[in-house]
Amino acid sequence: QVQLVESGGGLVQPGGSLRLSCAASGIIFRLAVMGWYRQAPGNQRELVASITSGSITNYADSVKGRFTISRDNAKNTVYLQMNSLKPEDTAVYYCNSRFAQEYWGQGTQVTVSS
Repeated sequence: QVQLVESGGGLVQPGGSLRLSCAASGIIFRLAVMGWYRQAPGNQRELVASITSGSITNYADSVKGRFTISRDNAKNTVYLQMNSLKPEDTAVYYCNSRFAQEYWGQGTQVTVSS
């Protein structure tokens, strides 16, 4: 059974930081492309960042220089370090894995507000 379990979301003030984690099980993690997506109310789900099995990263223009995606294959975990958070970063953040099949986590809420 595949599980992607996100954690680390919460309420943070503008300019603050959060670190999201996604623990994966039931997949060949080291071969999977892992990604973080987000969806704000009324908006489509959008790619935030992705990392390949070879640790090549890709970022949405809106988060470049502020967010960093990384992975720990020994722990089957992918991370999203989010710095200099803005109110427009408020969304539900979803973990995604792709290798032969695609899987999603349940999402974690990130709210940036003073």
